[in-house]
Amino acid sequence: MKSILTGKRLIRVLASAMLGVCLASAIMTLRAEARPTRVNLGTLAPRGSTYHRSLLSMAEKWRQAPGGGVRLVIYPDGTQGGESDMVRLMRVGTLHAGLLTANGLSDIDPAVAGLENMQKMLEERLLAKGFIVLFWVDAGWVRYFSKERMIHPEDLKIMKAFVWAGDLEQVDIMNRGGYNPVPLETGEILPGFQTGLITAVSVPPIFALAGQLDTRAPYMINLNYAPLVGAAVITKSMWDRIPGVARRTLVEAAAEAGREIKANSRQESLDSVAAMQKRGLTVQPVTPELEAEWRKAAELLYPEIRGRVVPADMFDEVQRLLGEYRAGG
Repeated sequence: MKSILTGKRLIRVLASAMLGVCLASAIMTLRAEARPTRVNLGTLAPRGSTYHRSLLSMAEKWRQAPGGGVRLVIYPDGTQGGESDMVRLMRVGTLHAGLLTANGLSDIDPAVAGLENMQKMLEERLLAKGFIVLFWVDAGWVRYFSKERMIHPEDLKIMKAFVWAGDLEQVDIMNRGGYNPVPLETGEILPGFQTGLITAVSVPPIFALAGQLDTRAPYMINLNYAPLVGAAVITKSMWDRIPGVARRTLVEAAAEAGREIKANSRQESLDSVAAMQKRGLTVQPVTPELEAEWRKAAELLYPEIRGRVVPADMFDEVQRLLGEYRAGG
């Protein structure tokens, strides 16, 4: 009789223990489901800029998405390093998303350097590399800031010009063209001016203003040197972890952020130049003849760029579209 009672007591103890395990497991599951997916996004965009504010607005909409929402954590000001660093961090999973210029995107696929009129084609190429485009941005023009007045392309050749660290192709091409490129991370630009390591840099005016580059490079040539284009991307592995019910809200919020950035950033660029002029920036005007001189200098480098920096088929397609645009204009 005693052994039977002992057996029954043992069964009750085991059943109670199993019930406790099941309850604990259920509670942990509910907590996990209640906790929103966290997405870490890095960008060089300055804190407080229109880029940053649009991303914050997008983050709030993502937080309210169905299925528990998504917690988007934004790291502005290049706190996660340069764009090459951010791409590497996305590949290892420390970051999951980024608002990148074409330079950073070309670290994923070189075709992006060819330009962005062919969005569907580029999105397919990026997806093949494991990245999903949330939105594209066209945010105005990059300008040259320099320590001494710069007017002609020959003036640039005697300066030490910043280029993105790790962009060995650009360094080689500029060297072949008679220029003096100095590869640095973006955080080293201002110290580079202070030490004389560099004397010229091409950046968007908003970045120059935020980084106070004009205090060390007080001259800007009013030349539309290159369009500032890029995209917000997220790794496919992270996107696949987001509940399907939330994705439509996330896509719509991202598209709205892209529209806001495009609408606001060009005016912000003009405002940035005006603000720097108030504290001493000298802006060099550009005549049509001077613009043609700079275009000719750039075109001399095209044979080096085609097939090296930009895949030949993409380069040719961009040139074709550009020819059609100019003919129609």
